[in-house]
Order: sequence, then structure tokens, then C-alpha cells
Amino acid sequence: MTTRMTDYSQDFDALEKMEWAFSKGDVAYISKVLDCRPSIVLRIHGVCMLADMKREDAIPALARALREDPSPLVRHEAAFAMGQLEFKSGVPSLIEAMAKDESVLVRHESAVALGSIGDEKARPGLMLLLEDVDEDVRLSAEVALADLDFLKRLRSRTEIQPLSRPTS
Repeated sequence: MTTRMTDYSQDFDALEKMEWAFSKGDVAYISKVLDCRPSIVLRIHGVCMLADMKREDAIPALARALREDPSPLVRHEAAFAMGQLEFKSGVPSLIEAMAKDESVLVRHESAVALGSIGDEKARPGLMLLLEDVDEDVRLSAEVALADLDFLKRLRSRTEIQPLSRPTS
């Protein structure tokens, strides 16, 4: 059986415009492209560009892709991007995807992303995933919970301790 690759050459003009918007830090333009549901190539590039911008105002567009994109691959990339950005504003969307997405790939990546972000609000949902039917999802939850524990320990060691007052 011969598999024929899809021709994405029609996307080159749109990709060039997206690259220009990326170079200018134009989150709104890339978000608008994603909302139009172009080819999977442009959607993956758009999600990756939003991650590479390293800006919190990209989180709503990534959350929409995580929640609404028909492709598990795009949703997975959106979860990965949110984990890389580490903004706590992405936590609610990741918790929802981790609990409800039909794709093992997306549930796994959402769990890992939550571990990277290190927000304790994710702990209850991660604990539930320890009983997931899919082993990779269960293991991802274990890793994420270990990350939460490590980050909690690290924070406790780096918090500024109040000065003790001398007693007279």
C-alpha cells in the first residue's frame, strides 16, 4: 500500500504571514488564524509560535485549541505549549482536558504540563488519574505528582523566612 502525502504548498503564503506576525509578537493574528481552522500544518505551527512567544496573553488561544481543535495532535501540542509556558492561567483548561479529553495523548500531555506548572490546584485531578484505564496516563499522573512534590519542597527551601526579633 502506497501512502500519498498531502500537498500543503497552498499553506506557504499563510505560513509566511504567520511568521511575520510571530516576528512582531502578534498573538492576536496567530490566534485569529487558529480560529479559522486552517490545515493541520498551519494549526501546529500556530500553536508552536504561540509557545515560542513566551507570553501569557497566548494562553486563551492555546486553551481554545486544547478545548476545541478536532485533531488530538493539535490539542496535544497546545497542552505541551501551555506546560512549557508555565503560566498558572492555563491550569483550569489543562485540568479539564486531563479529565475529559477522549485522547490518551492529550490526557497524558495535560497531566505532564500540570506537573511542569506546579500549581497545587492540579493535585486532586492528578490523584484521580492514578486510577485511569490507560497506563501511560497513570504514569504521567505519577510523574506530575512527583513534580508537584518537588516544586513544593523547592519553594519551601527558597521562601524568605521572617527575621526573628532578638529577645531581651
